[in-house]
Amino acid sequence: MATKRKSHTPAFKAQVALAAVRGDRTVNELAAHFGVHPTLIHAWKKQLLAGAEQVFAGGKVAGPAEDKTPELYEQIGRLKVELDWVKKKAAAIG
Repeated sequence: MATKRKSHTPAFKAQVALAAVRGDRTVNELAAHFGVHPTLIHAWKKQLLAGAEQVFAGGKVAGPAEDKTPELYEQIGRLKVELDWVKKKAAAIG
């Protein structure tokens, strides 16, 4: 029978990754202490270091963010015109 895979919480992953970044213990010591495979610790540490700049982004998401407001207002206008046309035709038929 296969064993069920463990699912670690983001808080646990952050705790382990921060311990790895500190560097006061080896990855093997951390793996034994937290009960996870050293490969996971390396991956979580890499994710932490890659996403660290988002913490200081000031609430802004990294990457290009487009303002789609004008396009959405245009679409709303077209849909309103279509709806008015359908209501007019439905009233004429009924």
